[in-house]
Amino acid sequence: MTRRSGTGVALSLAFAALAALPAAAVAGTQPSAETGVLPRVQAAAPAAVPLASLGLAARPRGARHRNAHRAPAGEASAPVVAAPAATPAAAPLVNFDGVSSRDSANTNFGQQFEPPDQGLCVGNGFVLEPVNSAYTVYDEAGNSLAGPFNVNGPFNEGLREFTSDPRCYYDAADHAWIAIILAIGPTEETSSLDIAVNASGDPRSLWTAYKLDTTDPKGKECPCFGDQPKLGIDAFNLYVTTDEFSILGPSFNGDQLYAFALKDLVAGAAAVHFAHFSKLKIEGEPASSIEPAITTGEAPAEYFMSSIDPTETEGSRISVWALSGARGVAKGNAPTLSSTVLSSERFVLPLPAAQKGTRSKIEAGDDRMQQTQFIGGQLWGELTTSVVPPGERKLHDGAAFFDVEPSLRKGEIGPATKIVKQGYVTAPGEDFIYPALQVTPSGNGAMVGTLTGSTRFPSAAYSLFSPGPGWGPVQVAAEGTTNYDPKAERWGDYSWAIIAPNKKAVWLATEYVPPPSSQTVDGKRDWGTRVFEVPTG
Repeated sequence: MTRRSGTGVALSLAFAALAALPAAAVAGTQPSAETGVLPRVQAAAPAAVPLASLGLAARPRGARHRNAHRAPAGEASAPVVAAPAATPAAAPLVNFDGVSSRDSANTNFGQQFEPPDQGLCVGNGFVLEPVNSAYTVYDEAGNSLAGPFNVNGPFNEGLREFTSDPRCYYDAADHAWIAIILAIGPTEETSSLDIAVNASGDPRSLWTAYKLDTTDPKGKECPCFGDQPKLGIDAFNLYVTTDEFSILGPSFNGDQLYAFALKDLVAGAAAVHFAHFSKLKIEGEPASSIEPAITTGEAPAEYFMSSIDPTETEGSRISVWALSGARGVAKGNAPTLSSTVLSSERFVLPLPAAQKGTRSKIEAGDDRMQQTQFIGGQLWGELTTSVVPPGERKLHDGAAFFDVEPSLRKGEIGPATKIVKQGYVTAPGEDFIYPALQVTPSGNGAMVGTLTGSTRFPSAAYSLFSPGPGWGPVQVAAEGTTNYDPKAERWGDYSWAIIAPNKKAVWLATEYVPPPSSQTVDGKRDWGTRVFEVPTG
């Protein structure tokens, strides 16, 4: 299966800015892991001043294209959605503008990037938001404490180097901040997965950086890079998956999966134990866009989820993965990775989304799995799909969600693994794109995404979930102020959600069009992000 690239690039050009269903395939063990140690890079402090005034020549980064093959109109019919019972909406507890296109330009020598790629993490009284290509530290009331800074600072990368797709997580048990990003060398011949760790509890202080070579010189059409590094975590390891693409060509070489020993990372160890799986396959084809779970509480394994769309038009199957033996990674032992395929509700490649004030559309991405979470024995995931909302005949984009109950047998994903709940979240007459969700220990949850339509500018929106009624109506947290730049190419690539420290709310962040004060001075890039906290009980 050829898979769509999120960052992918001929870089010489693209550097510019319902009921449970049974398993449909037999579970299988994936190739054995390779183990190794990752050396520490010199510790790095965040860049402490805006850089636009330095007059240095910048390498643009962050703007990318997809290799998705869209179905001609009418080729793939979208699922028709019945109206569900609704969970009442609650107003956000905190709601503020996050890092914007202006912040990114001001900290990157005036260069302008898209899309932001949301990297929200929250803990210890701080809200940290890294995007392409800047970050800011806030308190939990939304007051800026430090920044915006160039996003490369914590990773000990040169401030002009190409990086993209930041993500972060606050590990409360270890009082540590962990961030990841992809990097490509200045000659476009090397690449790395960068990991930055701050075990002080304060993200404004010194970070320790690690760099894993992802060039894969023996791979097809390599040198290659690990596109869209995706972050998962449990009590033992940091998990990262990447989609390997050629730096200078279109080749997709499948997914890479890494497990890094958490205790080594938070200790600032000179060498971090890790395990690496490559040549991953599902149904005989290279696996792609495998999303590792943010694991809350105890779990018998680390779980992963991905969607299956071999024609890049539509699908009705998802894959579920389990990594067992996680504790042994810190001792140099190889874990076991297994997978299975489940029949699911249908999902269809999303259509470009309408927006008020222009005929130009917003890129809605594709139907890859987005954020994944394991909590209370359930594995949750979501993706963007074309759907026919309740009471309508016209196609719109919405979210498909999946609640899976995984089962292990002898350390591998078992045949009892099943989907216990699935469905769609839609907004009548509008498009809801790039969803991300989290469920709290109480069983309630929240989903975030961009809401846009012919009568609405791109806005930040959310839906609340409770076990009985299900997902409620899509509500607006912040209205967009104008349409997105018609000449801009990208939106997304992902939103983010994370459980609040008190476990009774969820922090959410997504892209929208903010007031002019947050747009680039020349008005050429008008994206911004909205960060907010919603109560879930």
